[in-house]
Amino acid sequence: MKYGIVAFPSKNLQDLANNYRKRYDPHYAQIAPHMTLKDAFEADESAVQDIAAKLTEIASNFAPLKIHASRISSFFPTTNAMYFRIEPTEQLANIQKTIQEKIAFGEQKHVFVPHITIAQKLTASEHDDVFGQLRMSGVDVQEEIQQIHLLKEQDGKWEIVESFRLNGAE
Repeated sequence: MKYGIVAFPSKNLQDLANNYRKRYDPHYAQIAPHMTLKDAFEADESAVQDIAAKLTEIASNFAPLKIHASRISSFFPTTNAMYFRIEPTEQLANIQKTIQEKIAFGEQKHVFVPHITIAQKLTASEHDDVFGQLRMSGVDVQEEIQQIHLLKEQDGKWEIVESFRLNGAE
C-alpha cells in the first residue's frame, strides 16, 4: 500500500490553489491542495499503527505550523511544475526532518522545498505561457495549519487514514 504525510492548508488557500489546479494539474481530482511533508512510500498495513504512533508523538512536540504562501514559483528546468512557495522556516524544516527520521519508509526524493503544487506536467511552451501569467497574479497568504495527516492511496485517489493535531511547543 502507498502512504504519504501531508499538511492541508485552510479551505481559503485550497480554493485559491484549485482555481489553477482545475486547469493546470492532472492530479486535481486525486488529492486536495497540500504541502508534502514525506513523499509517497510503500508500507504494509501492519506498519500503519506504528507509523500512527510515531506521528502522534511528533505532533505532540510541534506547535501548529505557521506558513506564508508568498509567491508563485516553478521547479523549471527540473520539471514544468508551478507552485505556491511556502516561505521556509526553522519549524517547517524541523518537522519535516523529524518525520523523515522517525518514519523510516521510502527515500526522500528531493530536497525539502515547502510548497503547494498548482500546475504540473505541462509542456515547455505551456509552462512558459502560464508561468508568466501566474507570476503576475501572485499570492500572499499567511495562516496556521493545525494538523498533519497520514494518507493512503486507494484506487488512484488519496484518502486520510488518520489526522494528528499539532499541540506541542516547538
